[in-house]
Amino acid sequence: MLWGVFMVFKFNLKRFLISIAIPLVTGGFSALITRGNMDLYPQINQPPSAPPAWVFPVVWTILYTLMGISLYLVWNSNSGKDEKQRAVIFFGAQLFLNFIWSPIFFGLQQFLLAFIVLILMWIFTLGMIISFYKISKPAGLLQIPYLLWLTFAGYLNFAIYLLN
Repeated sequence: MLWGVFMVFKFNLKRFLISIAIPLVTGGFSALITRGNMDLYPQINQPPSAPPAWVFPVVWTILYTLMGISLYLVWNSNSGKDEKQRAVIFFGAQLFLNFIWSPIFFGLQQFLLAFIVLILMWIFTLGMIISFYKISKPAGLLQIPYLLWLTFAGYLNFAIYLLN
């Protein structure tokens, strides 16, 4: 199915690799910055539905890859410059918030501030989904798992704030 999406557009390998690299490198750099502080996770009080720590890098790698595919579909579309620019602004804003969340949560251990950042990230992600969907339905739909994960992460973040 996904390959069929690529066949609709003229495939551009360079754009595709750049699009995939942007979220993966951003997420990787954020994880690198907070690497030493991630030992905090098993030590804090967590809600009963908190997944084990190994789940997070797996899920985030998948979500960052989906972000990159969506970005490529938008970038490589025939939509107008203004539509693409709006979509990329939402993309960049949510990715920036995504980048700073880990250092705030793990590094600074500011759980309430991290929750506020997560709410903003959720809002900008919804904006990204809507603007991506207007350009490319598959690009928007590929971000639904991300929004669902952010919703679950918001629950976890807020519960951790309350329990600690």
